[in-house]
Amino acid sequence: MKFLLLNWGDRKNPLGGGAEIHLEEIFSRISAKGHEVTLLSSKFPGAEDEELVDGIHIIRTGSRSFFNFQVRDFYIKNLRHHHFDLVVDDINKIPFYSPLWVRPPVLPVIPHLFGTTVFREVPFPLACYVHLWEKPLLKVYGNNIIEVISDSTKQDLINRGFDPDKIEVILCGIDHDKYSPEGLKSSTPLIVYVGRIKKYKGIDIALRAFKQVLKQKPESKFVIVGSGDALKYLTNYASKLLPEQSYTFTGYVSEQEKVDWLRKAHLVLNPSEKEGWGLTGVEANACGTVVVASDSPGIRDSIINQETGILVPHGDHNAMAVEILNFLNNPELL
Repeated sequence: MKFLLLNWGDRKNPLGGGAEIHLEEIFSRISAKGHEVTLLSSKFPGAEDEELVDGIHIIRTGSRSFFNFQVRDFYIKNLRHHHFDLVVDDINKIPFYSPLWVRPPVLPVIPHLFGTTVFREVPFPLACYVHLWEKPLLKVYGNNIIEVISDSTKQDLINRGFDPDKIEVILCGIDHDKYSPEGLKSSTPLIVYVGRIKKYKGIDIALRAFKQVLKQKPESKFVIVGSGDALKYLTNYASKLLPEQSYTFTGYVSEQEKVDWLRKAHLVLNPSEKEGWGLTGVEANACGTVVVASDSPGIRDSIINQETGILVPHGDHNAMAVEILNFLNNPELL
């Protein structure tokens, strides 16, 4: 079979995240079984226009800001005669509405939708644009079978009017050969956040929680691993809140470096307002590390409270600090 994947980015993109990993992990395995897989995504600085990665033919075109418009034009001009058997439309940002302009059947894959979260992420005019762009979802994709990655996302779609019988929940998996306990934990208390640096991810909440932790554990360190468009804002915020030597923003790191941080950490934090699944929490668990996270859609699907981690009310940095200190003061719980 011939598959065409549509996604805003690919896993080599420094701004990529769980959605890109999820899609490419699945289809690299499908490619290995002899199927032809093409991924159409946006360009980023330093990237090749085309390359083969893990059996997936990646074509990059257009800009990240306007890719939802450019993807249609590129497909019609260059790909519509390639006789794809299935188009996989990964809806993890602004929808492409591909059923309106592709001939093959479409499988929408939805990690999560922005909804009103976007108003806390970008300036109001842009948030209005994104919010309105989600409005035709039911009309365009309502007749398709849809794959989602959590019950929280399924419920979001049901609340928007989608037929629950057309929504399939397929939970995310991880590569246990890559994500596994190895080596020693840090010799001093190490708390880590891993993920994209976005406002809705709630990293400011984690920074405020860490300020409380330092009062009892001044030797602790907080490492924020990842890249994103809120990096400048959060580094400035942290500089006014915390001692310089107590925290580090790593910027973009390789997947192996990410795994190393997950293994060395005593705790991983996920303070996000909303996720499709909260993949980094499961990855941390696989590396032998406990997670303290917001009780938010998606995250509550991937973390079993009081078993694989602790969930606290979203936005409550004091509650997060209490749970962090409970683990650091009782290392037998880690």
